[in-house]
Amino acid sequence: MFHLSESLTALLKQLREPAQQGRLGRLERGIEKEGLRVDADARVAQSPHAKGLGSKLTHPYITTDYSEALLEFVTPVFSTPEEALDFLTELHRFTYRQIGDESIWPASMPARLNGNDSVPIADYGSSNSGRMKHVYRKGLDLRYGRIMQSIAGVHYNVSLPDSFWDRLYEIDGRNDLSMQDYRSARYFDLIRNFRRHSWLLLYLFGASPALDTSFLPSGCVPEGLERHGKHTLISRYATSLRMSDLGYQNKVQAQIKICFNSLSNFVNTLRHATTAAWPAYAAKGVQVDGDWRQLNASILQIENEYYSDIRPKRVTRRGETPSQALECGGVEYIEVRCLDLDPFDVRGINATRCRFVDMFVAWCLLSESPWISDQECEHLDDNRRLVVNRGRDPELRLEHNGHKRSIADWGGDIFAEMKEVAALLDIEEQGSPHQNALAELAPLLDNPELTPSGKYLEKLLENNSEFSDLAYAEARRQAEQLASQPSNSSRQAEFAALVERSEQQQKDIEAADTQGFDEFMQDYFMRANKSCATVIRETGGRQ
Repeated sequence: MFHLSESLTALLKQLREPAQQGRLGRLERGIEKEGLRVDADARVAQSPHAKGLGSKLTHPYITTDYSEALLEFVTPVFSTPEEALDFLTELHRFTYRQIGDESIWPASMPARLNGNDSVPIADYGSSNSGRMKHVYRKGLDLRYGRIMQSIAGVHYNVSLPDSFWDRLYEIDGRNDLSMQDYRSARYFDLIRNFRRHSWLLLYLFGASPALDTSFLPSGCVPEGLERHGKHTLISRYATSLRMSDLGYQNKVQAQIKICFNSLSNFVNTLRHATTAAWPAYAAKGVQVDGDWRQLNASILQIENEYYSDIRPKRVTRRGETPSQALECGGVEYIEVRCLDLDPFDVRGINATRCRFVDMFVAWCLLSESPWISDQECEHLDDNRRLVVNRGRDPELRLEHNGHKRSIADWGGDIFAEMKEVAALLDIEEQGSPHQNALAELAPLLDNPELTPSGKYLEKLLENNSEFSDLAYAEARRQAEQLASQPSNSSRQAEFAALVERSEQQQKDIEAADTQGFDEFMQDYFMRANKSCATVIRETGGRQ
């Protein structure tokens, strides 16, 4: 019989009174949502980023990820999911008014492709910073190919308010740590528990059980996939092919064994990966006949190249790398990176998912979180791999503390503990939105066909549809829905003003460049390879 964790129960009890007094505050979140532009034939658009969207180098809310066609929408930080989602809706509405008859692809797996070169690499202009972003993407193409970079998802950035941290710090009595070090240590507690249980998010929110055959070499049908129609491959039990070996993958990165047990371990391992040369990359060349093929020959060109389902983050200052920012200022928030796009919601995510991720993150933080051994790390990787490929298989069993458990059984225990966390978070809310979200998702544990991946596969099978036809029809439906609804005129005016402002900012950056690109890159890596302590010693403070 399942029993709630005594330590979690005791901690929640200590947090309940300050929450009732309004002294804990709400979690804060920002959303980054990717989506390919596609043409009327459901193919990746070959057109440049629309001029009416402004500069993708400097626009704060509308940019591109890897490809010129891969839009990325970025919201500010909001204290409620609804505010973030409203902002995201207006970004989509504004964008549709600028891209003519093109559509925003609603699925995580890409539209119809015509080989590697059909995914155009994003161009960020002539400035040194813009060229660096472009060369970095050329390096990704050289190492992994462009097709893998055409996959899209949602990144969910979440943090706890200062008032919450103050109360936790007081309860834990960690006077041996500064508040900055305490926050970082506790965020890494959260991250370790997240990695232990992220399979649950993959099961609940995975929405990519199918793909267009053009994603793979002609005639290739990997094990676990089967043909459906002329141009579609499906996996009967998969939840998220995006997160499988068919999607984001980097066998070289597996060599570096990124450690999430502490901030120092994480930073040092990541820094090693950006400085240690990899022979196969060196053989491809960095500069050949004056042409930059990649930024360097290291395991990672820069830290952003590291793929993971969660990252500790801090807003960087000018000239800082992500690791330097973490070392100097500590962890500020975490970025959840394992969420597929919801293909039936124009925003790619809805309020129920946001609330669930908020609860899940809080539960990961408040639960006990011992360090992860190498052996446990292998089990965690195996669990994630099983769920993305076979998550809806009723015979599937996951490894948990030496026992084999079904998703329904283990997930039910997690939901029971999260229910107590939901009650705590709802004290700050009107009504019970967190508990309602939990109740809405609970039936998915016992019925895999209710999951997004199950529903998507059902639509493909019942209508005998091709993957790309179904996704394109949904894209057009979403465009029409946006056009038929009233817009927020003040938001739309704000976005319009940012177009000209961002273009001018890019021109100013380009005009201010005085270094050649080779010298710029040499200076960049000279700074980037230094630790925070070295930067402070040389400059007299964090710059």
